[in-house]
Amino acid sequence: MLGATAASLPVFFVGALAVQLRPSLHLSLSSLGLVVSLYYVAAASGSVPAGRLAERLGAAWTMRAAAAAATSALGLVALVADSWTTLAVFLVIAGLANAAMQPATNLLLVRRVPVGRQGFAFGLKQSSVPLATLLGGLAVPSLALTIGWRWAFGVGAAVALVATFLAPHSRRSAAIRRRQSQGSWPRGTLSPLVVLAIGFGLGVFATTGLTTFLVTSAVASGIGRGSAGLVAALAGATSVAVRVVLGMITDRGARSPLPLVVGMLLMGVPGYLALALASADGARGIFVAGAVIAYGAGWGWNGLFNYAIASSHPTAPARASGITLTGGRLAGVAGPLVFGVVVSHTSYALAWSISAAVASVAAFVVWIGLRLLRTGAERRASEPLKSTVTTPRIG
Repeated sequence: MLGATAASLPVFFVGALAVQLRPSLHLSLSSLGLVVSLYYVAAASGSVPAGRLAERLGAAWTMRAAAAAATSALGLVALVADSWTTLAVFLVIAGLANAAMQPATNLLLVRRVPVGRQGFAFGLKQSSVPLATLLGGLAVPSLALTIGWRWAFGVGAAVALVATFLAPHSRRSAAIRRRQSQGSWPRGTLSPLVVLAIGFGLGVFATTGLTTFLVTSAVASGIGRGSAGLVAALAGATSVAVRVVLGMITDRGARSPLPLVVGMLLMGVPGYLALALASADGARGIFVAGAVIAYGAGWGWNGLFNYAIASSHPTAPARASGITLTGGRLAGVAGPLVFGVVVSHTSYALAWSISAAVASVAAFVVWIGLRLLRTGAERRASEPLKSTVTTPRIG
């Protein structure tokens, strides 16, 4: 959880501290969206190769290298960043770190955690993303508004450094890892994975406004800068709790958690609409409620989704996760750009309304992917097993 949090901190710190970063680094709303998008470009381009690398080199080694890269990115932002272009370069490093960290942690959990506890484990691990948002929100009143935003990134670098040293050690030899990395794909699962990657991407597209623009949107709605950070922290804490609790509930059932993912995406739609309404009318109470609902329900499904993908592909969990994560990363590229452009030319109200519409479409696409995955599993189960018995020679 600490490793995944460290790899997520750079981009979420940028979103939470955007109000303080903008005058120092000459960040417009459009360039803020571009910087975050470049982070996701790097993460998207590295997700599939990183999944293969993790299965070949081992989850533990990959996690340690990713945490070290995140440490470097956070430290460079704290010490060197002097413009939005240098910030973009350091976020690219962070994006590559996250591309390696996510499939590696998924692989570690599938290999080492008992099946009956994997839902809880994935919920806890995926809580790292809203935890990074929570820490970013708390950093606004505690650090950015007191001693400066650079100290927030310095503290983040210290957290990532601790994760580098605490990363678990490998229990398998290189030969065993090579054999496991050559595990076969269940036949007919690539197409469902692609569809699920699209659905995952659309769901992430809807959430990018939360991770990048929630604080600036809160300030624009009349909430004070310090209070806006606390709103982000409250919303992040809600998402942490939801992911962990849903993981525990999933461990008690035997069915795929993907139907629950569909329901959570739909439950998040009212949250986005509440943010749109509050942005138009300046209703601060509605804004806080919308942020909590959008974060808790609209973004609380991430752990369930990753658990469903990794557990349904036990022979190649990191590679399968790499495929679906690519969809999320590509959405992370487009989401901040689109949201930033819409806000710059129209309003936050329209941008949040678009998030609501995209979340609804994401629920439908994930449902289609679920049906395809079930159909493929039923088809494989109905195929007769090929006999491996040979008739002995006589005489």
